[in-house]
Amino acid sequence: MISLENLKGTGTALVTPFDDQGKVDFDSLEKVIQFNIEGGIDYLVCLGTTGEAVTLSRQECQDILDFTLKITDQRIPVVFGVFGSNSTEILLERLEGYNLDGVDALLAASPYYNKPTQEGIFQHYKVLNDHTPLPVIIYNVPGRTASNIEAQTTLRIARELDKIIGIKEASANLHQINTILKYRPEDFLVISGDDPSTLAMMAHGADGVISVISNAYPHEWSDMVRACRNKDYKKAVRLFMLLHDLHDWLYVDGNPCGIKAALKNLQLIDSMNVRLPLVPMQKEHVQSLTEEMDKIKENATSIDQMIK
Repeated sequence: MISLENLKGTGTALVTPFDDQGKVDFDSLEKVIQFNIEGGIDYLVCLGTTGEAVTLSRQECQDILDFTLKITDQRIPVVFGVFGSNSTEILLERLEGYNLDGVDALLAASPYYNKPTQEGIFQHYKVLNDHTPLPVIIYNVPGRTASNIEAQTTLRIARELDKIIGIKEASANLHQINTILKYRPEDFLVISGDDPSTLAMMAHGADGVISVISNAYPHEWSDMVRACRNKDYKKAVRLFMLLHDLHDWLYVDGNPCGIKAALKNLQLIDSMNVRLPLVPMQKEHVQSLTEEMDKIKENATSIDQMIK
C-alpha cells in the first residue's frame, strides 16, 4: 500500500483536454502532465470532477488512465477518480471493469442525487472498502452531490474501514473540517478539495489539497502548500494571495471551463472545449480571466523576490 506521506502536499485534479471534434486531445494532456510534474506537484488525480469523468465512456476513462500512467512513468503517484454512478452496485461493476495496474489509490465521491442518509453513506463506503484492493480517499462535495458527509460519519469511516485512508473535503465548512481534524485517527488524511479554503485548512492541520488551480500554476501552488507544511505561513500567505483573485474567474462558468481557458492562455492545451451539458467559458469572462493572469505574471517576480 502507498505511504500516506506520498499523498500529502499538492495533488492536481487533471483536466481532460478535447480537440475541435470533441475527442480526447492526448498531446495536450501530455503537456499538462509534464508541466505539473516539472512544476513540483506531489501527485496527480486522473478523472475527477475537473477531468469531466462523468461525461466520458468507460473506454475513454481507461485510455486516459493508461496514458496518464505511461507519461507519469512512476515519477509521482496517480490517483484514479471513481465517478459516474449513484448506485453502489453499478459503481462496483464499473470499477471491476477497469485495469488499475499502476494506480496508487482511488478517489470516490459520495453518491449523488439519491440524497442517502448518513448510514447509507457509511454502508456505501463499507461495500467499496470490502471490494477493492486499493486504498480509497472519500470525496465530500455536497455542492454537487446534494448530500453532505457529516463529521461523525467521516470519523466512523476512518475508524472502522481499513482501506479508507482519507477524505477530500470540499464542503468549505471549517467547523465540520476542524471536528474531523481534531478527532481523526493519526493515519487518516484530511485533504482540501476547495482551493480557496486550502490555506485556512492547512493552518488548522490539513495534509494538503487536490487542486484545480495547480493545473495552470503548479509551481506557485505547490510551493504555497509546502510552505504551509513547513509552518512558513508568511511565505504561504504571499503565494496564496498572488493567485487569490483568479479563483472567481476559474469558476464563474463552472469547472473545468475556467481552468481550461487558463491552460489555453498558457498554450498548454489547444482548445477550451468541454463536454455537454457544459459549454466553454464566455468570451467576456475569458477576457477578465486573461487580465487577471497578466496581473499574476506581473506580480510573480516581486513576490518571488520577497519570499527568497
